[in-house]
Amino acid sequence: MKTDKLNYHLPLELIAQQPSCVRSDSRLLVFNRSNGDILDSTFCKIGDFLSSGDCLVLNDTKVLQARFFGRRGTGGKLEGLFLAENAQGIWEVMLKGARKVKTGEIIYLEDKAKRDFCRAEVLDKQGEGRCRLKIDSDAGLETILDKIGFPPLPPYIKRTDDISQAAMDEVRYQTVYARRPGAVAAPTAGLHFTNKLIEQLKRSGIGFSYITLHVGTGTFKPISTENIEEHEIHREHISIDEKNARIINAAKEKGGRIIAVGTTSVRALEAAAEGSRVKAVSGTTQLFIKPGYKFKIVDAMVTNFHLPKSTLLALVAAFAGVESILAAYRYAIEQRYRFYSYGDAMLIV
Repeated sequence: MKTDKLNYHLPLELIAQQPSCVRSDSRLLVFNRSNGDILDSTFCKIGDFLSSGDCLVLNDTKVLQARFFGRRGTGGKLEGLFLAENAQGIWEVMLKGARKVKTGEIIYLEDKAKRDFCRAEVLDKQGEGRCRLKIDSDAGLETILDKIGFPPLPPYIKRTDDISQAAMDEVRYQTVYARRPGAVAAPTAGLHFTNKLIEQLKRSGIGFSYITLHVGTGTFKPISTENIEEHEIHREHISIDEKNARIINAAKEKGGRIIAVGTTSVRALEAAAEGSRVKAVSGTTQLFIKPGYKFKIVDAMVTNFHLPKSTLLALVAAFAGVESILAAYRYAIEQRYRFYSYGDAMLIV
């Protein structure tokens, strides 16, 4: 399939720069993939479209404060993104301006007040802006990132190193049920849930299951090949324990719908599929869900609106149909829905 078929035009003013004042006050577009019907609602009313016995599957990954700032010994400013800790104190990072940095060079990581926090040695450069750093600190990873880090918002959300703005993003670019640290991007479909809404849905007979997929930076990488099939998708860590696998399988056996909250939950569930059941897993997945894929577990999904020519749009197009999903996107644009990470939501049934 040609990648251009996943293209559409989005007016820049529809890219949400701030979240809605209240998480669940965001708009909700309900799309019926069997007949193409569209209904406008708000997220707090999502229960109107769910039934007792349905099971919502949420990704409980927790976003690390992975964006950081620093300086070279020469005084030159640096901006980086933490990607992974390969060994104790050995970080893999993306550095803006990495071409100027030399192997063996000492750089200084700054805290939120722009004071030097610790030194780091550039161990090597791996191309495409990736470097390995040896961190000169006895503190643990999360402690360091909490001191120096800012929320790793995607580049289409414009941010500086403003501390008050970062404090707001630290809360809002995180789901209320996040508990397993490891993501460098949020599972954004889950950002619309409040604790109050979750309790309300539970009282109405909706089941909840929690799985983990640590979202990586590859989630933002566009498909740059002419054909979708030629694109190599990123690898991400997934985990589904026995308890939550049982909850999902029991709901499916009783006729309830499995409703994945976010494309990350979809990928984790389908990667863990064994026939029409989910098995407990702990490992990584490189599953690329694109048009033509036959879904084994997911019956419906909650998702945000995704970038053109992205693997995320390819996934929802596989679920709802390419032409159908693009028609829904055109409707959303006409109705001035807000797009991308801090934008509005879509329920595809």
